[in-house]
Amino acid sequence: MAIMSPNQVVDSMIQAGEGKAKLPVKDLLIRGALGGALLGFGTTLAFTAEVQTGLGIVGALLFPAAFVIIILLGLELVTGSFALIPVAVIAKKATAAQMMKNWIWVIIGHVAGAVIYAILYIIAVTQLGHITNHAVAAKILDVAEAKTLGYKSLGSEGLLVVFVKAMLCNWMVTLGAVMAMTTKSVIGKIAAMWLPILIFFAQGFEHAVVNMFVIPAGMMLGADIRLGDWWLWNQIPVLLGNLVSGVVFTGFALYYTHGKNESKLHLELPKTKAAAVPSTQR
Repeated sequence: MAIMSPNQVVDSMIQAGEGKAKLPVKDLLIRGALGGALLGFGTTLAFTAEVQTGLGIVGALLFPAAFVIIILLGLELVTGSFALIPVAVIAKKATAAQMMKNWIWVIIGHVAGAVIYAILYIIAVTQLGHITNHAVAAKILDVAEAKTLGYKSLGSEGLLVVFVKAMLCNWMVTLGAVMAMTTKSVIGKIAAMWLPILIFFAQGFEHAVVNMFVIPAGMMLGADIRLGDWWLWNQIPVLLGNLVSGVVFTGFALYYTHGKNESKLHLELPKTKAAAVPSTQR
């Protein structure tokens, strides 16, 4: 299983970011919707495993399967793009306007896909409302309230807490997207992606796209959450926290320690050769 060098990985990040930045709106919406729905699948799988075993770590071990599907199929996940597209912009392979277009339309796609999956899942597990004591449905409701009303009860400190938990989450999620570029082997990609995603999910950090499923699903199940509670106390601060850590801790950090140095080396080599010619003639 061949391992790519860090410099090659950063080159792949730039290429991936450029490709994502230049996708048409149609593809951003479709791929974003599929990404949102698949993370919904992963979340209900994890909750099902937790309810059945009583162990949250079992759910965390299974959740990365959804992330792996998204990456291997080349779908869109805005949290990963928070690291990839900024490095393409820095490398002048994409523009800030293209970056913003990607993020906005993919987020719209995520919400649509996650909500559609929430509707279908609730129909399935409650049998159109005939079952009112489904254990996973109760888990979703409790989690949705904790992710909104729990932070709301802390006031302004709750906004700081959710923002920090979002930063910690996407530090790992973006590493998951990058780790897929460390090898060309499918098995190697799966293993490399699995580890960071497991780390974030097992510790209950805040992922914007997961929450686009969990919170609306909880609202449909009767959680005492208003639309403003969802966006003010969770979705907006989580998106911002995911953005900051993706850009700073993964995108820029790797670019400036590997990609930028490599670019400097390539620029300096011709100068060195040019300088060597006169010295040999003297």
